[in-house]
Amino acid sequence: MKSLNIGIIGYGWVAGAHIEAINATSRAQVVAVTSSRALDSAELSAKHGGKIDTYTNLAEMLARDDIDAVSICSYPNQHRDHAVAAAAAGKHLIIEKPLALSLEHCQDIAAAVKSAGVHACVCFECRFSSQFTATKAVIDQGLLGDVHYGEIDYYHGIGPWYGQFRWNTTKENGGSSLLSAGCHAMDALLLCMAGDVESVTSTATGSRNATFAQYEYPTTSVSIIRFEDGRVGKVASVIDCLQPYYFHTHLVGSEGSLLDDKFHSSKLGTDKAAWSKLSMKMLDSGDVSDHPYQTQFEAFFAALEDDREMELTSLDDAMRSFEVIFAADLSAKENRTVTIAELRE
Repeated sequence: MKSLNIGIIGYGWVAGAHIEAINATSRAQVVAVTSSRALDSAELSAKHGGKIDTYTNLAEMLARDDIDAVSICSYPNQHRDHAVAAAAAGKHLIIEKPLALSLEHCQDIAAAVKSAGVHACVCFECRFSSQFTATKAVIDQGLLGDVHYGEIDYYHGIGPWYGQFRWNTTKENGGSSLLSAGCHAMDALLLCMAGDVESVTSTATGSRNATFAQYEYPTTSVSIIRFEDGRVGKVASVIDCLQPYYFHTHLVGSEGSLLDDKFHSSKLGTDKAAWSKLSMKMLDSGDVSDHPYQTQFEAFFAALEDDREMELTSLDDAMRSFEVIFAADLSAKENRTVTIAELRE
């Protein structure tokens, strides 16, 4: 397969990580960047390698026949319009999370992708991390038996010391605690527990620390997820904490339990009085430079080569996760349980 040419939409903090990861793969190279601000082509080319053309007009970049796919790194409230335009231009899509800030906008993206016959990858790259590939292997090998309860929680204080803060505080672009960052935890829970969700009951609050006063929405939420087969999950999204980054995982099954990077399995006869250690690297930073984008993008480009949907972070996978997230946010807003069936009406 020829090397793929990739265009970038939006040039901020995450775009830099996307460019480095794409260029580090064996299958693709970034050749163009569109930004609302004028960028210097020579400067970007020298910084990232190769020849990168720059645009302020998205339509001009999308008109290029030699661009195979685009990576959407623009503000979240622009994702729908940019994704729909790129799909209509016949470009495959990499879409940074959140997919969009409303279920309707997510559905618009899905419809545009289907109509254009292109493929899409959504950046739930934590599925490719050492932590969750190892966790999923333990589950798939049956070492925990049937998992009936799981809690996966996202603790990451997003304050002014963090690049995302300047726009993340707004309802227009941050959306909610889950949409802005905790969506990784919800997606990880659905990865680990699988199955269809019946309903969500959520509540939300926020810190009284002046550091987080600029947020226009509650910065901590807790959601209880009930699956159609009766299993239960819990997701906390806490972006107003003052502590080290922590991606907490606790899964309880009929044959054992997993707690972060430790486990007990009666199938293996491990000591129930002491945790056994797993060899994995825990997710320990929200910095985009630490996220496994390269592995995810390699998988996406390989899927494009075979003209198939990618595994783990396809648009269908993401739609399922965001459906539950929107149900959780509606539940917290209206102080009631929200069913997935209701959301689909």
